[in-house]
Amino acid sequence: MSTIEHRAAAQGRSVPGPVRLAVLDDHEVLLDSLSSWIGNNASDFDVVLMAPTWLQLVHSPAFPTDLVFIDFQLKEPVSIEARVRTCRAAGAKVIVLSSVDTREARERALAAGAAAFLSKSLTMAAVMETARRVMGIQSDPDARVWRPAVAGTSAHLRPKLSPGEAEALRLYVTGFSTTEVATRMNVQYETAKTYLRRVREKYARVDRPASKKADLIRRAAEDGYLE
Repeated sequence: MSTIEHRAAAQGRSVPGPVRLAVLDDHEVLLDSLSSWIGNNASDFDVVLMAPTWLQLVHSPAFPTDLVFIDFQLKEPVSIEARVRTCRAAGAKVIVLSSVDTREARERALAAGAAAFLSKSLTMAAVMETARRVMGIQSDPDARVWRPAVAGTSAHLRPKLSPGEAEALRLYVTGFSTTEVATRMNVQYETAKTYLRRVREKYARVDRPASKKADLIRRAAEDGYLE
């Protein structure tokens, strides 16, 4: 029996289940990457709903959930204030994720009732730590439902990319071929190819392999390169 189970038994209560999580983001690759990462690394959360549009979220039989991740920049007319307040009124807590971390955006989200406003440049490990704090989950090292990586290990290290490597990665994972990456960056094809090779090598060195394009897309989503 784990520490959490011992504590629960001593207090005469059942062990709480995972937090039911919904994710609202119109970038389907990011939705898949988030769900995959959480499923593999955060068993105290259960992604029960992934929605690319606001209407799909609120009309889903799985809504409301315990917690909702909302993308600030949805290409829809529904304001962030309306989205956050609707979720809060339904009983869900909200964390807003944004690729544009401005004071105005942060203030709007928090004033509407969001529990946190986070930049998409954060690692997923950092995002989920905030989610735990929002939901009042203690990071118990003996808990069977969650075993965090030791701080500083390679599991969540983000490789340091040069500006050229980062730009090549952003373009490549959003659908451009290596030739198109070179054209958009105004560099030679071999230069663009070298940038991408170095990106893969740097991820491999921190034990986050990205030899396949699908893996590279996942790494880019985890580290905030997808917008």
